This record gives sequence, structure tokens and C-alpha cells, in this order.
Amino acid sequence: MRRGTLAAVGALVIGLAYAAISAYWALGGTWLLDTVGIALSKPGQAGRTAALLTAWAAAVVKAIAAVLPLLAVGGWTLVADQGWLRPVRVLAWIEAVILTGYGLVLTVTGLLVQAGIVAAAADADHRALRWHAYLWDPWFLVWGILVVIALLRSRPRPRTS
Repeated sequence: MRRGTLAAVGALVIGLAYAAISAYWALGGTWLLDTVGIALSKPGQAGRTAALLTAWAAAVVKAIAAVLPLLAVGGWTLVADQGWLRPVRVLAWIEAVILTGYGLVLTVTGLLVQAGIVAAAADADHRALRWHAYLWDPWFLVWGILVVIALLRSRPRPRTS
């Protein structure tokens, strides 16, 4: 097994699970939808089409991002054979920075709100804030950390003369 593959597979599983949830909501599912602070459940609702397209776009982007770390560690030899490994690794590093940064900032902020250190807006959806602090945002953080680990573990070893 190539170095970094286990972390890349972990990132794949976490990313595909996240993509599946977005696809479920885009297909009209409503379970846990209220925990993210959006509404897609009412046909004819203003902005519903844009929200559904956004949910589909999120599902597709998450699915691509889920596969990227596995490609970046050389999990698909065609990528390396065709000279795509370097650009794929660059994209995976961009993904890692975005996921980790986004997850870290929002998780810390959410936990500060939950601890009462930072005040939430008066009209804030406190249920959605709790879910973001304890599940949705940490999920991005863990996903990003797994991508970082996969990339660090799989980096090419320096050549010794």
C-alpha cells in the first residue's frame, strides 16, 4: 500500500458521506436539513430552484474533493503515468488548506458561541448553530486534516546521491 493511502481513503469516505448528504437534500430529503439553517422543502418557495442547484453543486464538488486525495497519493496509476500527479497534488493541497482552514475557523467560532464567549445574533437559529459547532464544521476540519496527512505521508522522498 502506498504511503498516505489510509488517510486518503479516510478522506474519501468522509467526503463521499458529506456529498451523499448534499445529494439527499437536493433530491428533496429533509432529515437534518434544518440543522444547516437552509430550507429546501417547500415547492414554489422563493429561491428554491437556486437552493436546489446549490445543493447539487455542493454534492458534485464534495464528491470530486473526496476523490482528489486518493489520486494525489498515487491511488490511480493513470494519473501518475500521464504526468498529472503534480497538478493533482497541487489541487489537493489547495483542498487541504480550504477544508482545514474553513473547518478550523468555523468550529472554533461555533464552540466559542456555544460556550457563551461570543454572542450569537438575537435572531440566530440556535439549533443550527449547535449542529454546526459539533458536527458540520468539525466534519470539514477532520476531512481537511486527513487530506493534509495523506499529502504529507505520500510526498516524494528526496533523492540521495
